[in-house]
Amino acid sequence: MLFKLDERIEATSDLIYELPLCQVRLSIDSRYFWLILVPKLDGETEVHELSEADQVRLIKESSKVATALNTVVNPEKINVANLGNVVSQLHWHVVARFINDEAWPGPIWGVGNAKEWDTKKRAEFIDSFLNELTKL
Repeated sequence: MLFKLDERIEATSDLIYELPLCQVRLSIDSRYFWLILVPKLDGETEVHELSEADQVRLIKESSKVATALNTVVNPEKINVANLGNVVSQLHWHVVARFINDEAWPGPIWGVGNAKEWDTKKRAEFIDSFLNELTKL
């Protein structure tokens, strides 16, 4: 089967980079530096469904993304989450959290309303993030 991105992920994020296993997507909600990793596999909903090699790849890719994000925005915490209750397609959220963010210290889901990125700030973040990511 060919990889098909869930329409809800597509509607709420933008593709900014392709790693060997995962798409790296940026959430359209500018309140958080929120990246979504989506393995380019079709049908899998759980990590344990992946081959051992892809499980290792997913961990390594999420670690690279978290490391680059940490370097660029220097948050208090990097949260990595794999929920899938609303969107079953396997995907991991990598979110930089700050003490002064809108949802701190709770989860970001269901808090307030999404805010669109300023075009210039979005481009600057993507450039900085990708510069760090491609060094790793």
